Amino acid sequence: MVLAIVGLTMLVSAATSVRVVQQFERGVVFRFGRLQPQTRGPGLATLVPFADRMQKINMQVVTLPIPAQDGITSDNVTVRVDAVVYYRVVDAVRVAVDVQDYGSAILQVAQASLRSIIGKSELDDLLSNRERLNQGLELMIDNPAVGWGVHIDRVEIKDVVLPESMKRSMSRQAEAERERRSRVITAEGELQASKQLAEAAEVMTSHPAALQLRLLQTVVEVAAEKNSTLVLPFPVELLRFLERNTPSGGPPTTQNHSSPPPRDDERGDAGEVTPGEPVGRGDDEQDRPLHAPVDQEPQHRDDGERERPTQPRLPADGGEHDEGDQHEGGDHRVSLPGRP
Repeated sequence: MVLAIVGLTMLVSAATSVRVVQQFERGVVFRFGRLQPQTRGPGLATLVPFADRMQKINMQVVTLPIPAQDGITSDNVTVRVDAVVYYRVVDAVRVAVDVQDYGSAILQVAQASLRSIIGKSELDDLLSNRERLNQGLELMIDNPAVGWGVHIDRVEIKDVVLPESMKRSMSRQAEAERERRSRVITAEGELQASKQLAEAAEVMTSHPAALQLRLLQTVVEVAAEKNSTLVLPFPVELLRFLERNTPSGGPPTTQNHSSPPPRDDERGDAGEVTPGEPVGRGDDEQDRPLHAPVDQEPQHRDDGERERPTQPRLPADGGEHDEGDQHEGGDHRVSLPGRP
């Protein structure tokens, strides 16, 4: 019975004194609470029964996602950024002794460092210059982690969430930028085309047959569309020929000589009579004068019929007629002063 009890005790002690360490692990041994300087590698590790305690440390690379952090950039834009940290343990003893929970400690440092990076950076850097921000964030996390026996392999910013208003503003900005580029490209194309056209025009000027060949080529291109109407361009050389042969002065003015001379009643303004000139006929039905003759009296025939006043004839020497002179037929004469 005693031998059986002793044998059972030895088996239990042997079972508790043997541990298996995986290839990616390291064993940290504490004997009566005191750290042993040597760590146990992969394989079987023997311990002193009831005296040693071993803690296994994982040496693999750990992927630690950082929750999304809200922050305001240096140019006063509210963003939401999340990232991921890749780290591994390089000193198992310091991880087991210096920090209670190194995984939680790395997570808290990563969150604080990410918020600090957001506040120090601009929005354009967060969107386009992430490589530099990743390096800065890695340095900020690695500084305290080195004292804990942890090495930060890599830090990556995964996503940057912007407000909807900022997304619309950025889309309008991108659209305006692309419109500007398209206009610049179009203008450059027009400039190059104008230079080539100028050279072509010089060649056509020196060789007139080239212009005729170009005209024929244009006709062929238009006729290839099977149109019922053929449009021919008007030659510019013809316009220049007409311009050279056109006199510089204006066209001569012509006067219409076929029109009849104006009547007596069409001279001067209506109702205005010049002294010494015959009075025109009226417009009434009886052809009576509308105005009385100037400096002369109306003349009548013996039977009382009114006749048209005649123009008094003046002597050639500018003298005056006698009142006794008479016309044939009984007409009286009046004396008028001579004209100068």
